[in-house]
Amino acid sequence: MQIRFTLVSEGGSDRVLLPLIRWVLRQAAGQHTYEGRWPDLRKLRKPPRTLSQRLAAALHLEPCDLLFVHRDADCPDPDPRRNEIRQAVTNLAGLEIPPAICVVPIQMSEAWFLFDEASIRRAAGNPRGREPLQLPRLSDVEDRADAKTILQSALRAASATAGRRRRFLDTSRAYHRVAELIEDYSPLRQLSGFRSLEDDLHAVLQDKGWI
Repeated sequence: MQIRFTLVSEGGSDRVLLPLIRWVLRQAAGQHTYEGRWPDLRKLRKPPRTLSQRLAAALHLEPCDLLFVHRDADCPDPDPRRNEIRQAVTNLAGLEIPPAICVVPIQMSEAWFLFDEASIRRAAGNPRGREPLQLPRLSDVEDRADAKTILQSALRAASATAGRRRRFLDTSRAYHRVAELIEDYSPLRQLSGFRSLEDDLHAVLQDKGWI
């Protein structure tokens, strides 16, 4: 069985979550195949403004079996963001809405990609580099509000370039490459935000009879 899923995220860079979501799905119900989409709502003639409007537009563009909704917590407490997502889904009453799963990293999504040093070095184009990357311990990443800056700095350091070349390294492209290169996201189970994602997904899949 093929299961289609759609990701609605805060910004364009957050489509980087697609490989992570595919991994989570395979772990939960690997007997199925998964096709994931990230609709670029910025290209619409009138881009939707509210979260409910964005969800409705995304489902119109990319009908799916599962809807993943991303919002960074931007603080240690994910509940306000999770409640915001649930309310946005409730506001769509009357529409045919697939099960919605909250994707709420504590602080910001970049924190979920700081644990795999080897993938960061490969994404930076220097897999055998030895330059220190100053990555925080995984147990600490949910306490860091500067995960994006940390990841960008690590990618520049890993590239082992200097001066102008380092300043103009395409860290956004390298960031997406990190997500694609990571083969095992299970270390993230130490983090509460990631555990909540897996727990919510498992409950939905079980309810649908897909596991």
